Amino acid sequence: MIGEPEFDGEWESARPGERAEPERLPGPTGAPRGRWWWLLGGVVLASAVWGGALVVQDRFAASAASAGPRISYRHVEDLCARARLSELVRLTGQPFQERHTTHGSDPALDWASCGTSAGWSEGRTSYGSEVLVELHRRSEPGTEFGLGPGRRLGMPPNAFDVSEVPGLGERALYRRGIGLDRAELIVLDGGAVFTLSTEWFEDTGPDPTAPAPTGGPDETGLQTAMIEDMRSLMERLRA
Repeated sequence: MIGEPEFDGEWESARPGERAEPERLPGPTGAPRGRWWWLLGGVVLASAVWGGALVVQDRFAASAASAGPRISYRHVEDLCARARLSELVRLTGQPFQERHTTHGSDPALDWASCGTSAGWSEGRTSYGSEVLVELHRRSEPGTEFGLGPGRRLGMPPNAFDVSEVPGLGERALYRRGIGLDRAELIVLDGGAVFTLSTEWFEDTGPDPTAPAPTGGPDETGLQTAMIEDMRSLMERLRA
């Protein structure tokens, strides 16, 4: 039978707990584990900073991409004050006395238009012109430039005889209406689209004593006048 274990002395009274030494990792330096956690925390912090920098960089790039094209022209509300059309006045001999301007703005597009008319004269060809300036703030307008006959015509492109105009903006088109008393010049440049339209109306009233209509404008002279007036307008609006 196994007996009770023998003790030479009495049970020792309870002693206060001793402070535990930090556990040391093996190695020649015996560095505390807490130092390694600090180093790991530094790595994590550096990774977070780097990741944050990448996020900011991506957001900046996205913001720059959504900013749209750089626009080289100013938006003006009173476009009639800039669109003098002096060459068309000289060609037709009829000053544009009636003028009406409209404008609008939104995050994607700023636009302004000026409608002009020389008024009606019996026995003469009367002229009217419209200028439209569109500043595209979100998308480059060059991808759709020249695809249609203009915002307000509602006619297919084949209703116009189209020719390129060199030396005016990034790209310019002159369109002469087929069977229409209308010509149109559109210019793409610096994130903006300029449109100058000219129409003419002949008096064919019932009065047999009225002078015969003078007829439409000289085609070459009309195109030259519209190009020069467009060039002058673009210079006045250049930022």
